[in-house]
Amino acid sequence: MLHQVKDVIRRSDETLFQDVVGALSLVVMLVVGLHLPGLF
Repeated sequence: MLHQVKDVIRRSDETLFQDVVGALSLVVMLVVGLHLPGLF
């Protein structure tokens, strides 16, 4: 299983950064969305 994960990461090197940025932006939007009701 670990070997398969390493192969996937090796094959998708160029898009891995974009995927990480997308995931982080989703987390930021979730946190901001959950804190918005408390601001008003």
